[in-house]
Amino acid sequence: MSEALLMVRNLSLAFGKEQDRVLDDLNFELQAHRTLSILGQSGCGKTTLLKAIAGLAEPQSGEIFFDGQNLQGVPPHQRGIVYLYQEPLLFPHLNVFENVAFGLRLRKLPEGEIHQKTSGMIERLQLGDQQGKMPHQLSGGQKQRVSFGRALIINPPLLLLDEPLGNLDTGTRAAMQQLLREVTHEFRITAIFVTHDLKEAVLMGDRIGYMERGALELYPDLPAFMADPRTGVRGEIEFWEKLKKGDHEDGF
Repeated sequence: MSEALLMVRNLSLAFGKEQDRVLDDLNFELQAHRTLSILGQSGCGKTTLLKAIAGLAEPQSGEIFFDGQNLQGVPPHQRGIVYLYQEPLLFPHLNVFENVAFGLRLRKLPEGEIHQKTSGMIERLQLGDQQGKMPHQLSGGQKQRVSFGRALIINPPLLLLDEPLGNLDTGTRAAMQQLLREVTHEFRITAIFVTHDLKEAVLMGDRIGYMERGALELYPDLPAFMADPRTGVRGEIEFWEKLKKGDHEDGF
């Protein structure tokens, strides 16, 4: 296996007067062009981990290496890492095309190249008929697609996804899961995707981890993840088996 793009070593972070550890001596690696999905309930430390990697939270101990560089003391805007939240956070004064093109314009690419790349990304995200619209004219799913497009078009070396689909309805969420997985593979993006949804964790990750009380465990494969009772896979399987057998009390 090739050398890891991201390496986290003995990472610990605590908040508050009691200095309760939100991250507790974390160690893991992530290879380039892979997606690590991290499953965990609210308050387990998932968001804090992403913020520490992005430079938005300062750990008390440990080290983060990205592409061979120790990130200690490196400000967020110099890390080359893109962080996406649940809220799309689009520029309200820019239309869809200009929101997606924003990162390319910052890099002062030639206008023809900007137009070609932006138009291609917009079509890939199935927003071709929306590119002239303003953010307030878009649905929640459309806004999130624009947000993804703006992030992906600059081909970030690392993409951090903090439950980005949590505010979407079930149908839109399923469609966005599929689209995001296809696009990250197509553009060979390296990503960490955190979620509290079991099915989403399995669907989105090339590798899967489970986080609880600031501790993170990565599994060597899907069967190992399924075998851990903490992940909830066994309970999910048992529920559907009982339902299939008609062992329920709802009368349907």
